[in-house]
Amino acid sequence: MIALSKETLAVYLLDDDSSVLKATRRLLDSAGWNVEAFTDPIAFLEHAATHSPTVAVIDIRMPDMNGLEVQTRLRRVAPSTRVIVLTSKDDPAVRTTAMNAGAYAFFIKGVDRTEFLAGIKGAADSRN
Repeated sequence: MIALSKETLAVYLLDDDSSVLKATRRLLDSAGWNVEAFTDPIAFLEHAATHSPTVAVIDIRMPDMNGLEVQTRLRRVAPSTRVIVLTSKDDPAVRTTAMNAGAYAFFIKGVDRTEFLAGIKGAADSRN
């Protein structure tokens, strides 16, 4: 299979905290990824259904729909999208549920940048 460049691989971010979203987007932009950012889970899912992102980075704790529900719905509308969870609290039950539902990785906010970027690359590579 032909490897695609970072610019052709889409990374979608979903977080209700706009400051976290902005910082994460800035990091991924600086690493050369094609990034779309969302604060609304419904808009995120609608866009993913028509564009099938390579990787989706999803927060767990959001007011309208939690990240585990988003992950479940995303699997239905964009099954080839790899999911990475990026959340503020390391809850073992949530981690287990997310990983059992197919998450590629589970990171706690404040994760080392190199480790996070390696996770994005690994998730993207696992799709190819």
